[in-house]
Amino acid sequence: MITTPSSPGLSTPYQAPIANCYAESWLGSFKRECLNHLLCFSLGQLDHVTVEYARYHNDLRPNQGLANVPPGDVNKNPPQPNGAIHRNRILGGLLNHYERKAA
Repeated sequence: MITTPSSPGLSTPYQAPIANCYAESWLGSFKRECLNHLLCFSLGQLDHVTVEYARYHNDLRPNQGLANVPPGDVNKNPPQPNGAIHRNRILGGLLNHYERKAA
């Protein structure tokens, strides 16, 4: 058992990803989608990559629980059927976010 400093009375069992399922899922996505494709040479670069990926993951990535609408777009008007599609490149094009501009 591991006792964490933030909560001395709470123990986490060894090798039990179910104890931290959301954190394990996010870290796995971060590693597969981002870190496996980049070389970070400093902590500043790693911090920038982490912040950009977290912003993409929380605000721009389509969520199936919200009918494939990104969480940041839930309150916006639905996209128009006509209009040019604009691509936002994140982390030099490693991640992309597409949106339709109003006609």
